[in-house]
Amino acid sequence: MPTIELSHVSKVYRTIKKDSGLRGAVKALFRPHYVEKVAVHDLSFHVDAGEVVGYIGVNGAGKSTTIKMLTGILHPSGGSIRVLGRDPHRERVANAREIGVVFGQRTQLWWDLALRESLNLIANIYELEPARYRQLLAEFAQTLELEELLSVPIRSMSLGQKMRAELAATFLHQPRVVYLDEPTIGLDVMVKERIRAFIRDQNQRNGTTVMLTTHDLDDIEQLCQRVIIIDAGSVVYDGPLSTIKQRFGTFRSIAFETAHPLEIEHLILPLGTAIASHGERALEVRFDRTVTSASQVATALMPQIEAIDFSLAEPDLESIIKQIYAGTHTAALREEVLV
Repeated sequence: MPTIELSHVSKVYRTIKKDSGLRGAVKALFRPHYVEKVAVHDLSFHVDAGEVVGYIGVNGAGKSTTIKMLTGILHPSGGSIRVLGRDPHRERVANAREIGVVFGQRTQLWWDLALRESLNLIANIYELEPARYRQLLAEFAQTLELEELLSVPIRSMSLGQKMRAELAATFLHQPRVVYLDEPTIGLDVMVKERIRAFIRDQNQRNGTTVMLTTHDLDDIEQLCQRVIIIDAGSVVYDGPLSTIKQRFGTFRSIAFETAHPLEIEHLILPLGTAIASHGERALEVRFDRTVTSASQVATALMPQIEAIDFSLAEPDLESIIKQIYAGTHTAALREEVLV
């Protein structure tokens, strides 16, 4: 049985549309006009135990709404959700005992308390055995470099310190499922790497199932083997990360360093190529790998430009996702899901 299972889930928000002024307020009170906004539509997917899944989409695609339904905060308008065999909304207490959540813009820690006191409270809430709590606290303090922060109030911490503290609080009761909503937003490179290493370690050691929503696609590339992409509240792709790169990363580029100044106007480009950028002694050519190959491009251009060095660049995930949301591959992605 899957750890997380959604079947034809929808979520519709119903709000009152108000006109301006006193008249509009009175009208809304006695004759309200309701407007419905579909946040999630016919959403179906499952996540197996121990998976680390990237759940991505543009702002407003329905990511946070999905996470809130999975945690039991929101009730779906239609369809069914099961987390560890439970309805997360109807069995919120039982569900909460076995999940952990990090919302990048919100805190679960007590603002005026020292970190140690906040973690003590969380340990009591989840009824952790004192010996086990001390062991986990020592382990997390070392892994996340929290030793010097245990006596510091949360309000006095930097953004990166707070996020490391949030992760310690989230994993303290060793949940079977963890939802991470923008866990590295606004953090520097070193803090991001430390957080990724901690998440990877918890997944590998304890088999923790992780759903990760983020706009930082480096998080996805470093942590996830599988990715679910949603658009307008529906799944447009669900499968291996490698498949996206192989199937939709059709464009690559070759950068050349030349012995002499370039004469761009005299270049004869192979079919399926275009100049991406150029300088006095530098040229970058973009090509479609379904039309031509890197070796064919290099063979055609090197005699013309007297290249002394060149390098091949593979497409990164960010560029592919931008193409998808620009509409280039949305239909193809939907076909991939159906297949």
